[in-house]
Amino acid sequence: MSTPPVIRAQDLLVGYGGEPVCAPVTFTLEPGSVLGLVGPNGSGKSTILRAVLGLLDPAGGTLEVFGAEVDERQVAYRTRVSSVLDDDAYFPALTVAEHLYLTARGHGVRGAQEVVDGILEEFGLAAHAASLPAALSSGQRRRLLLAAGFVRPRTLLVLDEPEQRLDRRMQDALAQRLRDERAAGGAVLLATHDPGLLRAVADAAVLVGDDESPLLSADEAADVIAQAPR
Repeated sequence: MSTPPVIRAQDLLVGYGGEPVCAPVTFTLEPGSVLGLVGPNGSGKSTILRAVLGLLDPAGGTLEVFGAEVDERQVAYRTRVSSVLDDDAYFPALTVAEHLYLTARGHGVRGAQEVVDGILEEFGLAAHAASLPAALSSGQRRRLLLAAGFVRPRTLLVLDEPEQRLDRRMQDALAQRLRDERAAGGAVLLATHDPGLLRAVADAAVLVGDDESPLLSADEAADVIAQAPR
């Protein structure tokens, strides 16, 4: 039997109170691939991500993740999906190192302390391991959230504008991380405004819009982003 795609969306409508915020989207995301969501602020990219994560019910169409309707209450779903949205979802009373260690141990990572030590170095947080999140800069908190997303096992990684608040060195490191994720067979769905990141990691992208939401190549979508008014 063939394995279903990680995500299958067919004429998917997303919105609030039954009112869609963008045109229907149709796409599949296979293992070992990266799909981007692009479009202006407010176009509906984050809303699509929230539907994939089970935080919002679809307003129409069909959406399957791992071959089934999304139910984020299911342990089998939660253990396979890691996400970093555009909010500061951290444990305020835990230090940076404690936050990452709890995340790793909670997801059964073997050698959790060694894994955490490595990711602290990778994300430039080793010097802040004993700091509380409130003591970090905005960029450092963003790196903490990304580190938490990568420190745990996953089959699907969902990212909302992961390049935000990162300097160029960390943006390059993030791009390499995502290429490694794809090479290892992981699936990535990300919303982004960065044409460079899209070209570096994505296989294709959905241009989310009011009238239509076509599927484009990564280069085509990156050109759209680059030409959009700022």
